[in-house]
Amino acid sequence: MDILWTPWRLDYILGAKQPGCVLCQKIHENSENDPSNLLLYRGQHSFIVLNLYPYNNGHLMVVPYQHTSDLTALAPEIVQEIFDLTQRCVAMLKAVYRADGFNLGMNLGKVAGAGIDDHLHQHIVPRWNGDTNFMPVLAQTRTMPELLTDSYSNLKTHLDDFFNQPQTNKTSQLD
Repeated sequence: MDILWTPWRLDYILGAKQPGCVLCQKIHENSENDPSNLLLYRGQHSFIVLNLYPYNNGHLMVVPYQHTSDLTALAPEIVQEIFDLTQRCVAMLKAVYRADGFNLGMNLGKVAGAGIDDHLHQHIVPRWNGDTNFMPVLAQTRTMPELLTDSYSNLKTHLDDFFNQPQTNKTSQLD
């Protein structure tokens, strides 16, 4: 049997679980806690957070403030902001991490693979040529070359370039 040691998860396993939605808890805390919550950006209708258990470095989620698992329950302006923020995240990840491609999507419902099935969220997973190497294929193990706190700092440094000005086609400027 292969053993993958993940001692940093023990705090999560043994730690006190707060009742309620883990995503809602992030937005109800004071914004001074945003770095420890890995919350990168607060928009009008939704926010951007690093995935605590990422598939790749830079794995972001765009989450509406509205607590719902029903995509059809979201008002058009909320859906528009989610997609606008998704576009900006793609542009930022392409520039900062030089991602070659992206997996985007929502897992709506537990049977669809949602780990948090009561609060929908859009995943943005950067991908690179060759990122499926021997480790996940043969050893069924992912390697993460950057700590989440470093990813947060790195992305936060570039945030203003992509989120505090009108949307432009930044990727065409980078190619």
